[in-house]
Amino acid sequence: MTILETAKITSKGQVTIPNRIRKLLHLKEGASVAFGLSKEGVVLLPCSLTAESPYTAKEWAKIEKLASEKGKSYLSPQEAKKYIKSL
Repeated sequence: MTILETAKITSKGQVTIPNRIRKLLHLKEGASVAFGLSKEGVVLLPCSLTAESPYTAKEWAKIEKLASEKGKSYLSPQEAKKYIKSL
């Protein structure tokens, strides 16, 4: 592994990615990165984050139908999912 740059860790565990590395990885403000471990050390990779719904499309259809018919609400996604499975 070739070491290109170094950086210090702050008291909060934060590290500034050196400009040279950001340019090599095409990282812009707001970009997401993933950390991995290898035999050589820590690996930093650009990545994209996607939000995943806790419900399937079929479950959402049931939820929308129930909400429009009964106006029922739940305190958590888990409670709603439990009710949907009971249908």
